[in-house]
Order: sequence, then structure tokens, then C-alpha cells
Amino acid sequence: MRNGKKRARSEPGTTKQPRNKYSDNPPDFASLASLYPSFKPFVFFSGGRARIDWTDYNATRELTRILLLHDHGVNWWIPDGQLCPTVPNRSNYIHWINDLLSSEVIQSLGGDGSKVKGFDIGTGANCIYPLLGASLFGWSFVGSDFTDVALEWAEKNVKSNPHISDLIEIRDSKVLPQSSSVPEVENSESELTIQQEAGLSPTVQSDYLVDDIKSYIEPAVLLGVVKENETFDFCMSNPPFFETFEESGLNPKTSCGGTPEEMVCNGGEQAFVSRIIEDSTVLRQKFRWYTSMLGKKANLKLLISKLWEVGVTIVKTTEFVQGQTSRWGLAWSFMPTARKIIAPPVVKKSVLSFMLEGIKRQYSAVDVLQSVEEFFKSCGASCKLNSSTFSVDIVASDDQCNSISKNGITNVDNVRSHGYDKQSLDGSSLQVPEDNLSFRILVFQQMPGTLLIKGSLQQKDSPLSGLFSVVFGSLEESLKSKFCR
Repeated sequence: MRNGKKRARSEPGTTKQPRNKYSDNPPDFASLASLYPSFKPFVFFSGGRARIDWTDYNATRELTRILLLHDHGVNWWIPDGQLCPTVPNRSNYIHWINDLLSSEVIQSLGGDGSKVKGFDIGTGANCIYPLLGASLFGWSFVGSDFTDVALEWAEKNVKSNPHISDLIEIRDSKVLPQSSSVPEVENSESELTIQQEAGLSPTVQSDYLVDDIKSYIEPAVLLGVVKENETFDFCMSNPPFFETFEESGLNPKTSCGGTPEEMVCNGGEQAFVSRIIEDSTVLRQKFRWYTSMLGKKANLKLLISKLWEVGVTIVKTTEFVQGQTSRWGLAWSFMPTARKIIAPPVVKKSVLSFMLEGIKRQYSAVDVLQSVEEFFKSCGASCKLNSSTFSVDIVASDDQCNSISKNGITNVDNVRSHGYDKQSLDGSSLQVPEDNLSFRILVFQQMPGTLLIKGSLQQKDSPLSGLFSVVFGSLEESLKSKFCR
């Protein structure tokens, strides 16, 4: 967020899950130590508070064991070195998926909706998501993995809980089931419309998939593991966050274990989630929601851009905050939307600004001003450039604003080919329809090679005012891409 502050969100997209029992009530180590003698040796007091040493793998593993037993009635264990999950953080992800399933923003798969089935990609020896989902909500799960240790211990953890064991299947992802196959991509009228809106023809999409599927060199993610007759309400993944095993050990404040197979993949989490996206373009409506957790917020923007390129109908994001740890959630779907999607909520600010630094020598403030005008004209917005005040007045409709926010950087160099003429600079105001967004962009010279770009809403009570920061952010990306070194 631009102002550095976390904002509260109530739609599926909240930083804390109110239904997560740990949201405002972190585990009481002293109480747990009194109830579970095996945990007591790991608890010490500092500053009047009971604490544990988060760099001690045995302490964090024992905490996970007793939290699952005490709060969820789940028996659990993992061998030394395997990734040890934190229960509060993983609970956030499970509750967010429950919010997505309950939101009714997309159509259901059919049936009465009482039986929810999920797919956990890379369930690990800990099998944490199937165990939590089954114990909290009665969901059934397929948990996939490919290492012998993960498959063995995931099975042990399932069988140690006979009250939910019938709900969970552990599946080997390195052995392709004979009954699995790649379904044909269905091009229904609604799906074709979404593809066309994303600027992606069915032919281009097919070529895109063939090239990417050929590049698979690691165990299967979804394709080849999901059986031909299966459908799921969602899939979820806690992907390998890192590109190297050395990178995974850079946080000296925690010790959660983890093997190279659990922590590392070629290209890191961005590449892994990209593979889930690729598989989803083939499986499409076999899943109602595709989701993944992310460890790096910087990866969200690129992955969201990829999702719009392949023609999804909706994208949802959230931030999981538990203690000092932040993670991010990404969800998408190819299901038809059940209602019109409104632009995501944003903080309504009437004045925004950013700096253009390191401007290439061949460009001046006039070039930037003209590029601002061309940026908005390229989506069809009405513009009036005033060279004496170094400002551009813009009036944009709902569709034009959404086009800018969805497509990101606009090719402003091609705008003149659309036949737009210069507006007269007589100082007269643009006519603003009632439901349109009206704002002004100003360019200020700060110092050689540096400009300040400021945007201000002209109609603060416009129903589209919440879109202003999204549109302004797209302008910032475009100008920096073109003018800065």
C-alpha cells in the first residue's frame, strides 16, 4: 500500500481472519505448558511473559503438535528436518478459502454445496491443510506430494486421526494415474467473451499452453494428478518460496525446518505458481477456485497480470498477518460470475503524487505532459491539455477506468494512429457526465532529471472516485517505463 499502512478489509481479503481463533488470542504458552508436560521444557519467562525459542526446531514442532491436539483434536507428528507449519498462519489460509466458497461471487459447481472437496498441492509430511480443513469444516481432501518421506508421514498423520481419515486421500504426484487425462478446453460463449476482453484469442491461448506444458521438468502439479472424472471446489498451495536452499535459511529469528523439496524450486514461488496458472488454463472449471499462498508481495503483480492474460473471470487477493509474519493469498477462477464484479475497494484519496526520477536526457516535462494525455486518450477518455499550466484534465467512464486498471501499461506511442486530435487550449472546461470520473494531472519540474506528477480529483463525490488510485497507479507504471532509466 502506498501510504505504508495496512488497511482493514471485510470482503474475502482481510489481514486477520476474525473466525481464526488465534486472530486476537495468540496461544497462551504458560497455560499450554501446565496442560502438556512435554511442552513445559521449551517455555521460559522473559519480561513477565511466557515465551519459547523460535529458533529451536524442537520447540516449534512441539508447539504445533499440542495446538493441533488441544484446539482441533488432531494427532500429529513429523520427523526431524521436515517443514514444521505454524497453526495460526495456516488457519488464516483455510478460513480465507471458506470465505471465498461462501462469497457467492462466482457460480457453484452444482450439487447442494454441502460437500466441499479441496486439493492440497504439495501437502508435505505435515499434511496440515487437509487436517485443518477436515477438522474445522468437514471438507474432504486430496493431498499430493512426490517424496517418499512426505507421502509416508502424510499417510501416518491421516491414519492417526480415524475420525477424519475417510475424508483425506494422499496421492503420489510423481506417478501419473492411468485414469488421468488432459481435458479439452471448453470455449463456451461466456468464456470466449472473457478471452476476447483479455485480448487473448483461443488460438493464441492454445499455443501458449502447448509451449509451457512442454517445459515441465518437475513432478506434476495438477495436470496428471487430477483424475478425469474429478471436480474440486478449490485447490491450495504453500509453494516453495525460494530459488536456492541458502536463501531459505536467511531468517535467523525462526526455525521451521524444511527440506530442499519443500522450500526450493527452480524460479522460486513465482515459477511454481505460474505452473499452477498454466494447469488451470487447461483444467478450467474442474476447480471452482484456484488459490496459492505467497511469501513475497512483489510477486503478486506479475502473477495477477498473467491471470488476466489467460482469461480468468475473477482474481482475489488478501494479506495474512499473524504476529510478525505476513503472507499473501492469491485466488482466481474460470467460473462465470454470479454478479457484476465491481472494482476492488481502494482507499479514496483526492490527491495523489509520485516522482519521476532519472529521466532520460532526450525527454522534457513537455514530453511527459503529452504522454499523460496520450495515455488516457488511448483508452478513449476525454482529455484537455493546457501547456501554460502544465496540466491535463481527464474525464473517463467506468469502462475506460476498468480498462486502464486491468490492462496496466498502455501503449501510448500508438495513440495517434487512433485518429485523436489535439484538444483546443482555450481554457474551457470539459463536460463531465454525472457518472464519470473527472480528475487533473499536473507535471512539476523539481530538478534536472526529476519531475513531480500530481493527480487530483475534481469531483470527490463521484461514484467512481474509488478507482482514482488504481488509474493513477497505472499511469505511474507507464510513465516510469517510458521515461526513466
